[in-house]
Amino acid sequence: MEFLQLLSCACIIFTVGMFTTGLTDLKKMKATQSADNIQFLPFLTTCLNNLGWLYYGLLKGDGTVISVNIIGAFLQTLYIITYCHYTKDKRRVFSQTLAMVSVLCVGWVYFTVVIPPGEAQLSQLGLTCSVFTISMYLSPLTDLLDIVRTKSVERLSFSLTVATFFTSTSWTLYGLQLRDYYIMVPNTPGIFTSIIRFFLFWWFGAVITNKSSYKLIQL
Repeated sequence: MEFLQLLSCACIIFTVGMFTTGLTDLKKMKATQSADNIQFLPFLTTCLNNLGWLYYGLLKGDGTVISVNIIGAFLQTLYIITYCHYTKDKRRVFSQTLAMVSVLCVGWVYFTVVIPPGEAQLSQLGLTCSVFTISMYLSPLTDLLDIVRTKSVERLSFSLTVATFFTSTSWTLYGLQLRDYYIMVPNTPGIFTSIIRFFLFWWFGAVITNKSSYKLIQL
């Protein structure tokens, strides 16, 4: 029981820490009064992911899942509002936001009206959230291929990689402890993709440092 409480605290701390990495983009937008060179879609997909897991946590009565995703949804909403305020391409942002809201509404109707309350509802929601989370963890693999091709890790964030590794590991152990495979399985890819990123930092970072000692200070 004490180990589970420790894992719960770790999940909350590491996940909230990972969510707050978006504050860097928020500060950049406020400083430059522009949303240029900031990606909007990750804010939307993460918010949608948070809301899905929040509903799962509410159905299951899991305080850790509920707490983390309330904070996550709040932060992502803050990032979305800030982005909408500073972006020049408001039509694209509005259409993407409308699409997310539509998906959210369809999902809400399906899981609350079509599927009767009970184990089937929890299982299907857990499976949906799991698939969505796995796709989010695997989506940066195309960027990793570009990094291998260009032999440059400048596009990677080391702090985000560390946060992702500890977050994925804590949730995997938490799900394993609860025997909740909908929590455990989707976080496993996050561990492997983080390890791949660590390897890229080590491999190509070493290549860069051989060229210039100044690059070592940057890393």
